[in-house]
Amino acid sequence: MSLSPAERYAISREQRRKPRLAEFASRLRFDLDPFQRAGCTALDEGRSVLVAAPTGAGKTVVAEFAVFLAMQEPGAKVFYTTPIKALSNQKYQELADEWGAAEVGLLTGDTNVNSGARIVVMTTEVLRNMLYADSPLLDRLAYVVMDEVHYLADRFRGAVWEEVIIHLPEEVRLVSLSATVSNAEEFGDWLQAVRGDTDVIVSEDRPVPLEQHVLVKAKLIDLFDSSGQASTNRVNPELQRLARSGGRSITSRSARGRRGGDRGGFHQQAQASGRLERPDVVELLHGKHLLPAIVFIFSRAGCDQAVRQVLRSGIRLTDAAERDEIRSIVEERVRMVRDEDLAVLGYWDWIEALQRGVAAHHAGMLPAFKEVVEELFQLKLLKVVFATETLALGVNMPARSVVLEKLGKFNGEARVPITPGEYTQLTGRAGRRGIDVEGHSVIQWVDGLDPEAVASLASRRSYPLNSSFKPTYNMAVNLIDQFGRERTRQILELSFAQFQADRAVVDLARTLRKQEESMAGFEEAMRCHLGDFGEYAAIRRRIGELERQTSKGNPTHAQRERLQRELNGARKAMRAHPCHGCAEREQHARWAERWWRLKQEHDQLSRQIRTRTGQVAKRFDRVTEVLESLGYLERDASGDLVSAAPGRTLKRIYGERDLLVAESLRLGLWDRLDVPSLAAMAASIVYEPRRDDRGEQFRMPRGRFRDAFDRTTDVWSGLDDLEREHRLSGTEQPSPALASAMHAWASGADLGSVLADTELAAGDFVRLTKQVVDLLDQISIVADAELGSTARAAIDAVRRGVVAYGSVA
Repeated sequence: MSLSPAERYAISREQRRKPRLAEFASRLRFDLDPFQRAGCTALDEGRSVLVAAPTGAGKTVVAEFAVFLAMQEPGAKVFYTTPIKALSNQKYQELADEWGAAEVGLLTGDTNVNSGARIVVMTTEVLRNMLYADSPLLDRLAYVVMDEVHYLADRFRGAVWEEVIIHLPEEVRLVSLSATVSNAEEFGDWLQAVRGDTDVIVSEDRPVPLEQHVLVKAKLIDLFDSSGQASTNRVNPELQRLARSGGRSITSRSARGRRGGDRGGFHQQAQASGRLERPDVVELLHGKHLLPAIVFIFSRAGCDQAVRQVLRSGIRLTDAAERDEIRSIVEERVRMVRDEDLAVLGYWDWIEALQRGVAAHHAGMLPAFKEVVEELFQLKLLKVVFATETLALGVNMPARSVVLEKLGKFNGEARVPITPGEYTQLTGRAGRRGIDVEGHSVIQWVDGLDPEAVASLASRRSYPLNSSFKPTYNMAVNLIDQFGRERTRQILELSFAQFQADRAVVDLARTLRKQEESMAGFEEAMRCHLGDFGEYAAIRRRIGELERQTSKGNPTHAQRERLQRELNGARKAMRAHPCHGCAEREQHARWAERWWRLKQEHDQLSRQIRTRTGQVAKRFDRVTEVLESLGYLERDASGDLVSAAPGRTLKRIYGERDLLVAESLRLGLWDRLDVPSLAAMAASIVYEPRRDDRGEQFRMPRGRFRDAFDRTTDVWSGLDDLEREHRLSGTEQPSPALASAMHAWASGADLGSVLADTELAAGDFVRLTKQVVDLLDQISIVADAELGSTARAAIDAVRRGVVAYGSVA
């Protein structure tokens, strides 16, 4: 049977593709799961893909295939974005090991390594800023990976994900990796509407099955009965009986641990309260071969306290060889930190716990210390890590078992139950692919625990993904400068927020964009070298309309005379028009007619969108009104909004208080500040005050800082009033709570005195200084020469010691 050229080409293309996927699969330690193969196939066939699967299921394999494909295409680039710098650093190292350091770059705001590489790992904000600046690094970009894309629900940073998805060039293939959100199909529909061909691949199968237990006293009881699975929501009858009896109906055997002997105290304590102490939990897990384990405690202090409790108990979970290896790795990783800083950071207690196989992991720790904990856990040298929920955010630290001490946490305002999504993220750490046959989650019994509620939490398909997108001042100026006001409104109508509010608007806006592209093509096709053919075509349409009116109905004599005069005038104007003598006149006319019909459809569609446009566009309008009233936007000769000189400064300022920073720079409020004072001012801008900070009087640095801060606060007050007039929520007032500490640090004070003055944990201080450096860097770019020079000097003064050493924020 003979094949057509198209069929032969399709077969040839398929034959070329198969070796690419086969070659990639041959590099893996595991066979591709069905969802991984489906995702890779979609990419191989030129489509974008959304992969939603449980933590630890292997979603990143699809992303790694995108990297592989890019490296097979001459000169093609791939950007790998992550939500946090810790993940960027980890992924950078993995890709550098795979492809070689020369081929991989890292951009995290405060880190710039080999930015021109073909594979570049970056935080999502960095890519958003590159898109707004039309960076030359975007040339030949073929793929973008958006890891942990469900971050777009984050109320502080989520909008960045939507900005990137909307603004990426249409030819770039997008690889979106998400937890198993309950509305993955809806999110996929939005991606399809905005990005074009996108396959949605959802898997709820864990590669390592999860066994779920409740720890009552010293006994592990299965959450689901032996004949049921989590999906059936069938609770173990024994747990139901325990709930009715308040946990009193279970008998407990004494536990034997590595410390040896029958510990009657352990037995009595478990009998009395129904809860084991943390050292006893560790012993029980060790005795049942359930280590390594991550114990989630929703409190930094609780994590540190748990480590101290285990140390006091005398537990040792490592052998001599492991202890030597731990000590060697730790000493190598911290050799750049000064001895006096190590003492302040509690280094000696920390390394003692590590050598026993135990550690804490939370945001209050020095970033370098957290990195060491992650590395030692991955090397199987640490056996138990007590962690806050931040560990669940993508860092690669799978365990054999996960323990949840409680199913509620303090969210900053009240104690609330964890969500199904949080439960899925936390327990997703249990079960190491290729090592464990099954993973185990353990929930500790507390009085009032409802097994049915726990089963429901464990059975639900994670959580819905809801947009947190809202236009900011910086976003508005960037978009208007690049696209104009009307086009910007159309872009905002493409947001997931608007899609969820009214799915039809996104489809209409996409159609509108396609129509505009077609109209531009029609305009080019009807272009006439003799004159404006659009004007000529309008005259011809007017003649046709007058002729129809003349022949329609039964006009009066006066009406007939008026129509005839108009018709004669239009015919005369048509014959006198330069385009009337064009040899290609009728060909141009056909394109003009097509343009006109499409223009009518376009106008009708625009009216539909205007009637449906919701809160996103309304907020944008309010934002632009504020910016216009302050002179950041202005009207050009045709009445369109464009960015003014101050707006071009605002374009380069990113953050919650972008407009306040821009106003302070414009008014010269910080021009006379010295290096430590400018660092202190930056700290006052980026610091998010705690609830108990409000109303408190803080010690401020001497010199010009106080006057500059007072004037900055006055400007904030005026902006707050203006925003409320325009029905915008405004921003938090700047706080000087940490100004003195940052002033001291930038003046050369030692770490111990700075931490003592602030009562901050080391990790919090380093994170604050990273934010300060980021703002100072923005100021150094947009400010006048003298202030820019001060900002650069302030960066050098702040980025020292543990701040310079810590690679992540």
